[in-house]
Amino acid sequence: MSSKTVIRGGAVLTLGARTANYVAADVLIEDGRIAEVGSGLRSRGAEVVDATEAIVMPGFVDTHRHVWKSLYRNLGDAAGGSEGATVDPEGLEAEDVYASTLIGLLGAAEAGVTSVVDWADGRLDPAAVDAALQAHADSGLRTVFAPAATPGSGDAAQAALRRLEADGAATTGPSTTLAFGSDEPARLCIEQVAAGWTFARQLGLRIHAHAGSERADGVLVDLAARGLLGDDVTLVHCSKLGSADLDAIGPSGAAVSLNPSREMAMGLGAPPIQELIDRGIRPGLGVDDERIAPGDLFAQMRAIISIQHATYFDRKLAGKGGLPNLLTTREVIRYATVDGARVAGLGAVTGSLEPGKQADVIVLRTDRP
Repeated sequence: MSSKTVIRGGAVLTLGARTANYVAADVLIEDGRIAEVGSGLRSRGAEVVDATEAIVMPGFVDTHRHVWKSLYRNLGDAAGGSEGATVDPEGLEAEDVYASTLIGLLGAAEAGVTSVVDWADGRLDPAAVDAALQAHADSGLRTVFAPAATPGSGDAAQAALRRLEADGAATTGPSTTLAFGSDEPARLCIEQVAAGWTFARQLGLRIHAHAGSERADGVLVDLAARGLLGDDVTLVHCSKLGSADLDAIGPSGAAVSLNPSREMAMGLGAPPIQELIDRGIRPGLGVDDERIAPGDLFAQMRAIISIQHATYFDRKLAGKGGLPNLLTTREVIRYATVDGARVAGLGAVTGSLEPGKQADVIVLRTDRP
């Protein structure tokens, strides 16, 4: 017997390419999927949620978060901005990995985030990986688990992914997919990057790669020239990329994840939002690291729109011509939802309230702060 829910009477932001937004409408959900959006939908046998005076919209998509670091939430820069002993993952037992991952994911859910890309740069031995994945399953969120190949991890990320791929969906759970985390080319030479990305593609995995958090001019140009930069790649940060590297992103089809709170707090520089807009690139947004960044997407949306508006007014005050358009709230909400889903590799599954997509829905009250 199918299960039905109708969310009735809310202001509906579908954010879909072929679906309208509504001042007041209903959303019908059947067996966990969006079935219909419109006015006066029949609800026989359905659970009814009254969304009067509320906004009904897709859940937010966090496109980049080091979830295990939620254990050190609000620590700030006490570790000197480095991966020092204070945040040493090797000091955690598997049960600690489970707890910290679950804390991070439940915190995301509490803030309206329904999908999270977990760039897992902590312990990657089987016990720790299984503990993290159990937390993913227990959280109830839609997640991407991306073991990260960092300079200190050796081949641990590849070993973890080989084992998980061999074990199949029973290990990852129904709402978790796998991806490959790649660190900065400035830390991993171009040959190591190429080897890691080739490995990921052999397993059919999306690649989530740090890029431009350290200066390395020409790195994306080189990757594009080798045929490595493609539409299965998400580039994270991009703050210190030069113009030529930014130019290489669009033609390749690669996606971009911006994490503005963390990028500015850790001295990576302002996210290149205007440079991306100028090139027709729509980014997703992420929290990154809760040691120094707020764990919600509202903060990231405010930061991005503020940076772009400041860029506009700086240019205007300097008397420059050819001013860009001001980023709108509607556009930045798309960055946190439907564009974020595409950036996370989940665009066919979530990010908008369109028939057939998973019902990752949040309801925001408007009758109180």
